[in-house]
Amino acid sequence: MRTGSNPNFCPPVEEGTVFSLEDENGDTVSLEFLGLVLHGGRRYGFFFPVTEDEPALSSGEVVILEVTAVDDEDQPEEFELVDDDAIADEVYGVFREVAADLYDFL
Repeated sequence: MRTGSNPNFCPPVEEGTVFSLEDENGDTVSLEFLGLVLHGGRRYGFFFPVTEDEPALSSGEVVILEVTAVDDEDQPEEFELVDDDAIADEVYGVFREVAADLYDFL
């Protein structure tokens, strides 16, 4: 099992874990889970969009989603795209710091 370098970071249990989520248009999107950060009393998930050209375990742009609902076991159930650039920059900086041992950042 992978471990995080920070108590506010939850890395993926297994590399290449892909989730299929439904976007606001009802389309299914495949996203590789990179980790979850607790910051400012909120939870933020970091994902990599998976396509035929960019499969899981490759690299590219990171999508940041805020957890907006959890299930009975306190696991993320619903997400919303973080569209505030200041918040996205702040939590991405935290993610880069806590996930530095897992990923190479440019």
